Order: sequence, then structure tokens, then C-alpha cells
Amino acid sequence: MADIQNFRNETVDRVIEVAMSVENTTFEKHYRIGDLARLWGLGRETVRKLVKDDPGVIKIRMGRKKAHTIYSIPESAARRIHTRLLNAA
Repeated sequence: MADIQNFRNETVDRVIEVAMSVENTTFEKHYRIGDLARLWGLGRETVRKLVKDDPGVIKIRMGRKKAHTIYSIPESAARRIHTRLLNAA
């Protein structure tokens, strides 16, 4: 039972952390996939795969198809993702 309560507490903490990070990124500079692809020297699809599941990334779906999704990546999320890339090498 303690494991379930611990899991719930961790989940709630993570939800709060994500909500706070989204709130704090409202007035940051935001990048699109193409912008980061040019800055980082990577392909658009590679960048999309890197950012699509990041909690700070805003996804705007235009219609029903995933191909019509616009990603808006806050500068803090872009820095975090880029740092993760550099540390993986």
C-alpha cells in the first residue's frame, strides 16, 4: 500500500512540476521545428522526434491528422533537450 501512495505522490509532484514549467514559459521565446533543425543542424523529423514528448512543448493539432500538428517549443525546453543531446554523446 505504501508503494501505491508513493507512486501517487510522485505523480502529483510531476504534474505540478509540468504545470509550473508551462506557466513559466508563457512569455519565453518559442521555436518551431524548422527553427531548431536549422540551429542544431539536424533534420526536421529528427527534431520532431526529440521534442514531441517533452512536457514543456506545446502541440497544436490542426484537424485529425498528426501530420497537421504544430509544435511550439519554449526556449527553456529547447535548451534542456539540446543539453540532453550533448550529454548523450
